[in-house]
Amino acid sequence: MSQRVYFLAHGRVQGVSYRYFAHKKAAEHSITGWCRNTENGKVEGEAQGEEDSIKSFLKELDRGPTHAHVVRLDKESRDVQEGESRFEVRR
Repeated sequence: MSQRVYFLAHGRVQGVSYRYFAHKKAAEHSITGWCRNTENGKVEGEAQGEEDSIKSFLKELDRGPTHAHVVRLDKESRDVQEGESRFEVRR
């Protein structure tokens, strides 16, 4: 069953390719959605996919890429959006 989750990554997540890491991991887990930098130094986004895929994806985001330091990953459920076909990095 599909689900959608909003996520907000806290820590050193800007300037370390975190969004592109999320994009790559989304493709690996067949996740759709988006992510972007926030004005206060965090990365936010929404991820949609099968429950197990979402769990694995969020676990990877909690670790982040090599140079990131994720101190917290907030998550909250959202309504599933129909017709979404990819995961995009927004500016």
